[in-house]
Amino acid sequence: MKIVTLTGKTVLVTGSPGFIGANLVLRLLKEMGSGTVVSLDNMNDYYEPELKEYRLRLVEEAAQNSPVEHIFIKGSLSDNALVGELFTKYEFDVVVNLAAQAGVRYSIDHPDVYIDSNIIGFYNILEACRHHPVEHLVYASSSSVYGGNKKVPFSTDDKVDHPVSLYAATKKSNELLAHAYSKLYNIPSTGLRFFTVYGPAGRPDMFYFSATKKLVAGESIKIFNYGNMKRDFTYIDDIVEGVYRVMQGAPEKTTGEDGLPNPPYAVYNIGGGTPENLLTYISVLQEELVRAGVLPDDYDFEGHRELVGMQPGDVPMTYADSTALEMDYGFTPSIDIRTGLRRFSEWYKEYYL
Repeated sequence: MKIVTLTGKTVLVTGSPGFIGANLVLRLLKEMGSGTVVSLDNMNDYYEPELKEYRLRLVEEAAQNSPVEHIFIKGSLSDNALVGELFTKYEFDVVVNLAAQAGVRYSIDHPDVYIDSNIIGFYNILEACRHHPVEHLVYASSSSVYGGNKKVPFSTDDKVDHPVSLYAATKKSNELLAHAYSKLYNIPSTGLRFFTVYGPAGRPDMFYFSATKKLVAGESIKIFNYGNMKRDFTYIDDIVEGVYRVMQGAPEKTTGEDGLPNPPYAVYNIGGGTPENLLTYISVLQEELVRAGVLPDDYDFEGHRELVGMQPGDVPMTYADSTALEMDYGFTPSIDIRTGLRRFSEWYKEYYL
């Protein structure tokens, strides 16, 4: 592993007003000491744009008190000319590609959006890194690549050839494309398989967020697979810590016995390693919503639960083996769901109520 110091560097973060992107940029503005962070996002309306604008305001406010320059550019990864112009102008040292069309269920009815953003957009990033060499390309993959794998915990050594959603297939495609570009053009790249990220100002389509909105509105929440689901929930601060550390440790460039480059390529899981039963998670969420004053003490939770069957594209369990991340970067996610959902509930009250 080659240590890449971020101080004084020029960093591109795509998907920056998104949940993970905004929190990463906030961390970079705090930690880098000097340099430039360029943010890119198309600000689409997959979910309420106001939330992206809110996150962007937080970033811009933080930038006013940071020695690091922040530049936000509204544009799409699928705009090849724009991506090329940015790489030519700013000569990025490190690129973190978090921009993607997210969501498993949405991909069933809107496949074209996923091809445009997750395949063509990522290809444009790879081509730009090829023609404007970078020290390190870090990109978001997903735990969804494990599909219906029965072996747990999920390890990056496992075969991931059976995606159960188009979203998962696009993320696996990203890993394959990155490997090919690392081999052919000696581009140091690291893919990160995120496991069910949650926290304040998260994605409203994620279960904990959409369930809160429905409970506040007096509606019932659907609990899939009759509650027989386990998820390796990972709090946003743990995700950002993992990404921040990985950014500074690029895979080494080495030469193989054939005289050609060995691909400087790596993939890691970032997950808590403690799968929580969905019903337990919901109970903790409800307790914390009451504690924060989002819901009244006498709220009838049982009357607002509806147990339903499995959804297409969903999997019954996710469980991360993050030992490689711990070995190489000395970090394991550690924030428990009680702490994480308490912070979310307090934020929700402040933002919405």
